[in-house]
Amino acid sequence: IVGGLCPYCGTAIVADQHNRKAIKPHYVLPFNISSENASMNFSKWLHSLWFAPNALKHQAVKSKLSGVYLPFWTYDCETYSDYTGQRGDYYYVTETYTTTENGKTVTKTRQVRKTRWTYVCGHVHNQFDDILIPASHSMPEHILEKLEPWNLHKMVDYDRRFLTGFSVETYAVNLRDGFICAKEKTEEPIHSTVRRDIGGDEQRIHVINTAYEDIAFKHILLPTWLSSYKFKNKSYCFAVNAETGEVQGERPWSWIKITIAILVLAAIIAGIIIYFQHQG
Repeated sequence: IVGGLCPYCGTAIVADQHNRKAIKPHYVLPFNISSENASMNFSKWLHSLWFAPNALKHQAVKSKLSGVYLPFWTYDCETYSDYTGQRGDYYYVTETYTTTENGKTVTKTRQVRKTRWTYVCGHVHNQFDDILIPASHSMPEHILEKLEPWNLHKMVDYDRRFLTGFSVETYAVNLRDGFICAKEKTEEPIHSTVRRDIGGDEQRIHVINTAYEDIAFKHILLPTWLSSYKFKNKSYCFAVNAETGEVQGERPWSWIKITIAILVLAAIIAGIIIYFQHQG
């Protein structure tokens, strides 16, 4: 597997050095977006940024893109969760109150919503397919996550011929740590399933104990165009999903534009207030 330099930080991309203990890739998603199209998408992304410095759009487009296959893990599993909690059901009671109308005290009634809580317990089942976990440290994780979704159904069996002309990074997140991240991604779906199982108008979850079974994984390589650019002596990285063309990255802000926008908004709000005070 070919190594190279990280286009973001300039450090060496760790490549497969015939480590027999390393898990070889199972699947690869081939490049679908050319470097020319990726550059065009990056330029469009730059021009779509709000409150970006004007000089940025002329300077950053000179950035050179590098094609890099980044490592990811995908996990499949089934979860079985026992839970305890409370179910809240709304009911309404009629409440009597007094108020003053036209100088007189009158008695009225109104409907007041209450919640009846009952303790519950239960068991739910969830099935997860292809929980995607980045195994690379070359790019910030939040940027990689924003490149999703990937068309994983277009993956093909791993073949070294797909790697020709591109850099390939060896995974920096091991299989066990990757599954810890995958379990974190299952928490919210499991909570949602528990809430649906509890039912009612409101739910309180006290305890969830989850067992993970039928765990399977794949080591896959996903295609990206990576680069960085400098603006006022500070580096900003960006990435292009080389299958869909999605662009994500870091960007500077123009505080002058932001300040002007705030002042204009404040002036508009003040004008509206003055107008209504005058009408009143």
